[in-house]
Amino acid sequence: MTIKEIAQLAGVSSAAVSRYFHGGSLSQPKREAIQAAIDQTGYRPDAAAQSLRTKSTDYIGFIVPKISSDAVSRVTAGVTQELSDKGYLCLLANTDDNPQQELTYLELFQSRCVAGILLMATVLTPRHQEMLRQCTVPVVVIGQRSQNVPCVYHDDFNAARELMDCLIQRGRRKLVYIGVTEQDVAVGLNRRQGVRAALTRAGLSPDIPTRLSSFTVEGGRAAMEELLMECPDLDGVMCATDLIALGAMDALRDAGKRLPEEVSVAGIDDSWAGVHVSPKLTTAHFYYEDCGAEAARLLLSMAHQKRREDTPVRQTMLGYTVIHRESV
Repeated sequence: MTIKEIAQLAGVSSAAVSRYFHGGSLSQPKREAIQAAIDQTGYRPDAAAQSLRTKSTDYIGFIVPKISSDAVSRVTAGVTQELSDKGYLCLLANTDDNPQQELTYLELFQSRCVAGILLMATVLTPRHQEMLRQCTVPVVVIGQRSQNVPCVYHDDFNAARELMDCLIQRGRRKLVYIGVTEQDVAVGLNRRQGVRAALTRAGLSPDIPTRLSSFTVEGGRAAMEELLMECPDLDGVMCATDLIALGAMDALRDAGKRLPEEVSVAGIDDSWAGVHVSPKLTTAHFYYEDCGAEAARLLLSMAHQKRREDTPVRQTMLGYTVIHRESV
């Protein structure tokens, strides 16, 4: 079945059928005749051919660092629900924390004529920034603040600062920190700066013993074991993420430390696992589903604009809520 055959069945021109499928101006009688022909035949236009003609589709490319991550899965839920509600489909690309793969997918999605791209970023290299600026379709960065590209991100600095305040207010003074690479500005740099700000405000040295970890329970355990050798009498541990905190708690229990009587521990992310350990983990809840939905709405609003050159770069920072549980 072709557009020409639909036109003959409906008694209209092929141009009228084409305008119908592309939302063009058309009289109501012609619109009804075309719809009747479509209903009768079950005809659906070829999406690939349409995209080649119009340079647009109802697909959104979504690049994520690791789909197994609790935070990533929650953002993805927000993105896909919003896109589905608006009639768009999501093409998901999992890079397994490989920045080069992110660049590859940025090129690939543009060549496939997607309506826009969402990038849940960890490390934004100069090459990332250059490619994002030159992107031929609308793009929104999730999780990192970008000066030149629209973005939706979290208040990492103040979440870490407030949680460190909680440890200090609990009377903890022999404090340590387990972070991640500061190439990840949001989780690595901003959260560490928040920790240092809390220490400075309390009149304590910001240069507390620190180790870097991977974004895993195993990484948190290994970092905590090293810190215990350096500071065997530590009494408070601030962790950049909940998974790191869970690994740290395992290492502390294995070392014979009583939690939270001897050592308090805090994380960030409000992972589901934090309520299934003992003691339950004090953490900061980030609104990941809302973040994904907001990013998708922002991207679709850009995709529907006829002119984007003069549009200001929109940066949206979402808040957080500290969840007080048993570990502090």
